[in-house]
Amino acid sequence: MLINCPFCGLRDLGEFSVNGEAVARPVAHDDFDDADLRASFVDAVYFRDNPAGLHREYWFHAAGCQSWLLVERDTRTHDISKVELARSQEHDKEMTS
Repeated sequence: MLINCPFCGLRDLGEFSVNGEAVARPVAHDDFDDADLRASFVDAVYFRDNPAGLHREYWFHAAGCQSWLLVERDTRTHDISKVELARSQEHDKEMTS
């Protein structure tokens, strides 16, 4: 599988490490005595969806430019349809809406 890094061009999967699904995550609090906070955190970590189809993930170009990327990949075929910097304006708008 090849990932088209915005800085380095097409690179082999072995140059990257994946950091999971690109979704808003609940903030971990020091006080897990609050049942609602604890439940939302546990749900996000252990009971999230595992979709078949398009999926957005964070990838780190560890053996290259050291950039965090947002990769849109089809989990059935591993085809990559979009790659952008994780801190792009488009990504920030999606995460806050």
